[in-house]
Parts: sequence; structure tokens; C-alpha cells
Amino acid sequence: MITLENITKFYPSNLGNQYIFKNTTFDIPTDCNVAILGKNGAGKSTLFRLLAKSEYPNKGRIITECNVSWPVALATGVHPEMTGRENARFIGRINGVFDLDDYEEKVKAFSELGVKFDLPVKTYSSGMRPRLAFACSIAIDFDVYLIDEVTSVGDARFRKKTRQALLERSKAASVIMVSHNMDELREFCDSAVVINDGELAFFSCLEDGIKAYQAL
Repeated sequence: MITLENITKFYPSNLGNQYIFKNTTFDIPTDCNVAILGKNGAGKSTLFRLLAKSEYPNKGRIITECNVSWPVALATGVHPEMTGRENARFIGRINGVFDLDDYEEKVKAFSELGVKFDLPVKTYSSGMRPRLAFACSIAIDFDVYLIDEVTSVGDARFRKKTRQALLERSKAASVIMVSHNMDELREFCDSAVVINDGELAFFSCLEDGIKAYQAL
């Protein structure tokens, strides 16, 4: 279980604080695969960043004993001045990977970067960076994987590869996913959380969640 306890999150603006969540308490189950649904600006990406601890609430706390990934399929956490190998080693170290050499080779093989694995990430194309980030995440045994628009990773062949890897991971771990592609959500998820006006609602049936979201 991931518990949001009295969470308040806002961003300052010229019009005053823009609240995404205000004194929100909510439990996200981790014994199922959850789709996060909501209109643009509802707070899906903010919720992801809070769960991944890349941002923190202005008030309240998030409680979990689960080992949660960063948002997979984004280049989050990849440093442009470091090589792919250096990034992999750093990410593995801070996530407690025991055999860093083996982890590096898994990341290199999955990302399919070849010799560019030893070049600075700043020299990579826009498609290569998320491939590296995805490979770094999928090679670690997280309890919960945060998945953000996984179909954006690489070309069609590589996207198929990422989907298969995630399906394998989802057999032993949980998935929390954001996607505008309903077919993709149906492939990975069996339940949903719908965000609307700062309120969160859980649906144990994905199709019920999709209907509620489409009715907004």
C-alpha cells in the first residue's frame, strides 16, 4: 500500500498558489496494477513525481514500505555529462544493486546503445536517452514500477520489447501507469485511480475507472 497522508501540493504563480492537491488522504493499493486517469492538468504527472520522490509535498507525507521506481520511459535521473555506463553504475549504486558489473551489462544489452553506451548522454538522440533510462529501471527489481507513456520509448520494435519486459515484471511486481492510450492501459492494468479537482477515486475494475474518466 502507498498512503498519501494529508498531502498538499501547490505551485506558486502570479495569480497566487495553484493547488493540485489540498489535504488529500488516499490509499493506492499495490496488490494490483493501477492506471492513473484524469484530464490534462488534473495532477497525474505531479502525483507521479510525488510517488517517485522527485518532488515533495508542501504539507503531509507519503508512506510506503515498497521500493518504488522513478517514472519509467522518461529520461529522469539520467545525467547528460555522464556516459551511459557511468549513469547505469550511479543509478545501480543508489538503488542498492549488489553486482554493479552485471547490472551495467544488463542495461547496455537492453538499451541497445552499443559503443555509445560509453559516450556522454548529451551526445545521444532524443530517442536514446529514454531507452537508457528505461533499461536502468527495468534491470532493477522494484516492488512498484511507475510507467509514464511507455509507448514513447524508441521505435516500434523497441516499444514492443519494452512492453514485453514490463509484462514480465508485472507478474512479480505492481505497475502504476499513466497513458493516454486506453488500449495500453488495458494491456497492463486491472484497476484505476481517477483524479478530478484534486480528489482521487479508486476503481477496482479498470473499465469502471475508464467510464468515470470519460464522463468528466
